[in-house]
Amino acid sequence: MPMRDENHRMTPSAPRIKTPQQLLAESGADLEGHGLKRTMGLFQLVCFGVGAIVGTGIFVGLSDSVAEAGPAVVISFVLAAITCIFTAFSFAELGGAIPVSGSSYSFAYASLGERAAFLVGWCLLLEYGVSVSAVAVGWSQYLNELLESLTGRQLPAALSAGPGEGGVVNVPAVVVIALAATLLVRGVRESARATAAMAILKIGILVVFCVVGFSAFQAGHLSPFAEHGMSGITAGASVAFFSYIGFDAITTAGEEVKNPRRNIPTAILICIGLVTLLYCAVALSAIGALGADAVADRPAALSLVVDQVTGSSVGGGIIAFGAVVAIASVVLAVMYGQTRVLMSMSRDGLVPRVFARVSPKSATPVANTWIVAAVFAVPAAFAPLDVVVDLTTIGTLAVMAVVNLAVMVLRRRNPELPRSFRVPLFPLSPILGIGFCLYLMWGTGWTTWLQFAGFLVVGTLVYAGYGRRRSRLVTAPSEGAAPVSPAG
Repeated sequence: MPMRDENHRMTPSAPRIKTPQQLLAESGADLEGHGLKRTMGLFQLVCFGVGAIVGTGIFVGLSDSVAEAGPAVVISFVLAAITCIFTAFSFAELGGAIPVSGSSYSFAYASLGERAAFLVGWCLLLEYGVSVSAVAVGWSQYLNELLESLTGRQLPAALSAGPGEGGVVNVPAVVVIALAATLLVRGVRESARATAAMAILKIGILVVFCVVGFSAFQAGHLSPFAEHGMSGITAGASVAFFSYIGFDAITTAGEEVKNPRRNIPTAILICIGLVTLLYCAVALSAIGALGADAVADRPAALSLVVDQVTGSSVGGGIIAFGAVVAIASVVLAVMYGQTRVLMSMSRDGLVPRVFARVSPKSATPVANTWIVAAVFAVPAAFAPLDVVVDLTTIGTLAVMAVVNLAVMVLRRRNPELPRSFRVPLFPLSPILGIGFCLYLMWGTGWTTWLQFAGFLVVGTLVYAGYGRRRSRLVTAPSEGAAPVSPAG
């Protein structure tokens, strides 16, 4: 048991682990008129997951994966998906057992303790932050494609790209982040409806793309299939993994989902299966239509494929429109996930209390959302983000490895915890999940490992300098103390 002094405060030497029951009690979800409201059903949650996943990774990042693996990129997508599937099982079990906004941060808190939880949250800040900023930049590129298709003109380079890409400021990237923040602060119900509409539209457009691509399919374009061998497939899988980032955002909706113990696990598994089939079909049809060399290193590869197959720019314009919608929905969903993780960390005292304030009127963390939007907009407008994509990937894989480990720890420590979904083939499945995560982490290269080590060192210093002293496990008057008032 944690040690406490005469004032009933936790001593610094005490174990800093929160039980699942504490996390649920402190979530604030049952505070009438002040907490978050459960308004999302299963269909909306699935659409939210698809909205968080399907975007830049397939519309923009496909060409990078093809450049690494060639036609074998289909295997790369499957390898990345296998990693996600094993981890998705773990997210499904924990998301159903501990349905709170903190996602993997909260899962780590309940299993490995506060320091590990803070570092997981630190990695999530990187994952979501770079994802939103990079996605916003990709949205700007496809917006130009759409404008050219409709009007024959593009935005001036000075206003549609950052300094590292020949421009001055990427205005469209800032605009899409501001629009997403505006929708998020209006309420979860409105955001969920918008995300659902955008998810349905972009799935429909990708299905149409597959039909067009397969109509011009030539088997010879798949040869040589794996020119770079297993190393190319692994490198392609590490790049393709960025396309799957976002499915974990489903668990950040734990306090705003109806029947979360059932709907969260179900939504996660549906999303991973649907997205994997979609990605493999898109990659195979694109390469089969034009060949790997024509697709590699083309930021708007899908529009190119449709233009050349149909002999018209109209089809490419439709794809560009789909990309604009798809990428906007990713910005919306991932920003949502980031605000909910910060809200959980704030309730625990590890980041400033402003991130935990929930508006009684909209039942959303308004200040939190606008702060996140402002921070994300800066790199989107000015910074080259390709240099940190690998760092984001390795950080995300590390978080997923921790979630697989958390399942095993909580199965042993809290066997009585109600679990609406159980990881199949336990403990083999989470062990394989950890193994695949480590394998893809290895594929990012030693320079990325050095960057990641430095990133963790900085996170450890931030925790030691701020979070450890202000943790509510130290400052709260009793174990499992009442949560910070959502209103402030």
